[in-house]
Amino acid sequence: MKRYAVSFAFAMLLANAVAADAAILLDKVVAIVNKEVVTWSDLYKAMEFEATDALKRMPDKERREHFRQNEPRHLEALIEQRLQLQEAARLGFGAGEEEVNSTMQSIRDKYKMSQQDFEANIRKEGFTIQEYRKKLAEQITISRLVDVEVRSKIVVSESDIRNFLAAYPEYSMANEGYSISQIYLSPKESQQNMDEKLKAIYADLGSGMPFPLAARKHSEDPSAQSGGDLGFVKKDHLSREFLEAIAKMRDGEISQPFGSETGVHIVRLNETRLFKSEAEFRELVRQKVIEDRFARAYKNWRRGLRERAYIDITMD
Repeated sequence: MKRYAVSFAFAMLLANAVAADAAILLDKVVAIVNKEVVTWSDLYKAMEFEATDALKRMPDKERREHFRQNEPRHLEALIEQRLQLQEAARLGFGAGEEEVNSTMQSIRDKYKMSQQDFEANIRKEGFTIQEYRKKLAEQITISRLVDVEVRSKIVVSESDIRNFLAAYPEYSMANEGYSISQIYLSPKESQQNMDEKLKAIYADLGSGMPFPLAARKHSEDPSAQSGGDLGFVKKDHLSREFLEAIAKMRDGEISQPFGSETGVHIVRLNETRLFKSEAEFRELVRQKVIEDRFARAYKNWRRGLRERAYIDITMD
């Protein structure tokens, strides 16, 4: 009897070892960031977490295929995230339980979900509640880190505003309008082909593809070569269809597809320039200068983190 028990225990140990080896083989290492290992499952968890609502609504098979095609781009984003989290840990930044609770409550309020439905939705996306809280905490931590290390160091004076206005005379109270980009589709397509193209566009945008890249890939307008950029357009130069779409949007948002006499459009509102007063106008210019400087400073800061790091990408 004792011999049987020993044999059974050995068999279980062997089975567990085989299972562990299989897990290692399935969950392969895709990158090493300093001393931190990034696995294939880390990458897919990150892609699922960052996916937009449109991408989450896709059938599992289609969403996975879309992820597979975009693995390298998402891996680069995940490496940058790990570098920033490592820097946050070095400097002592973090997120408290109450901050995470508040963020989760805001998400619930946004989607009008009960606690039970919210947690069920999290599990449906493949996360435990603790994993989801950890992801939110990481987002909060990185946001705080960037605010302190980059954004807080940007100062804009009245002289900077005057210099900006001298360099960009199109910024004036007399020039109200919008800076926009578009993806244009010809109306010659059949409805089925049009639906398939729109689905592919929103899948790319939903996975985090920058709008200019999506425009170069999908748009059938000459502006595709410049990432769909139409530049600054005065308000009274836009068609009724464009104005109706833009009226519902905030800067940085992407519209739902809408039709015009010439075809189907998807618009990104890059910037709004509508002013009620001189003070509001100068504040908008000040924010514009801040954002321009922040974009450059953030890019340089990220480059510095990367240059000081050891990174080994092992994904095939």
